[in-house]
Amino acid sequence: MIMGPSLRKFAFTVHLAFSVGWIGAVVAYLVLGSSAVTSKDAQTVRAAWIAMELIGWSAIVPLACGSLLTGLVVSLGTPWGLFRHYWVLITFVLTVFSTVVLLLHMPTVSSLAHVARQADGAVLGGLGGDLFHPGVGLLVLLVITVLNVHKPRGLTPYGWRKQREERVVPQP
Repeated sequence: MIMGPSLRKFAFTVHLAFSVGWIGAVVAYLVLGSSAVTSKDAQTVRAAWIAMELIGWSAIVPLACGSLLTGLVVSLGTPWGLFRHYWVLITFVLTVFSTVVLLLHMPTVSSLAHVARQADGAVLGGLGGDLFHPGVGLLVLLVITVLNVHKPRGLTPYGWRKQREERVVPQP
C-alpha cells in the first residue's frame, strides 16, 4: 500500500527526527565516554557512567527503535519499497544490526554504571569509558545517512522483476 503525499511526508519527517536524534544521542554518549576515559577525577567517571546509562536507555534505545520502525513504515509505504533497491535493503539491515547490538550492549552499560555507583575512587580510575561500541555505531549511522542521502542506483532482482511487471500494460 502506497501512502498519500501528506502521510508520506509526515512519516518521513518522523523517521528523520528519530534518525537524527539517534545520531545526536550517540554523540552525547561518546562525549561522556571520552570524559570517563580521560578524567582522573573519580566523581567525573562515576557521573559519566551514570549519565551514559541514562542516555542509553532513555534516549538512544527509544530513538533506535523508533528509527527502525518508522524506516520500515516509510519503505513499505513508498515506491522505494523494502526489497526493490539495494540501498534501502542495506540501510535496513544496518539499522537492524545496530539496534540489536545496542540492545545486547546496554545491559553491560547498566552493570558498569552500577559498579560506578558503588565503587570507591581507586576502582573508578580503572573503569575507563565506553568508546568502541558507540564509535563504531556512529560510523554505521553515518554510512546509513550517506546511503539515504545519495540513494545509489542498483535494483535487487526483486526490484528488476517488479519494474518489468509495472511496465507491462495488460491487454483488454
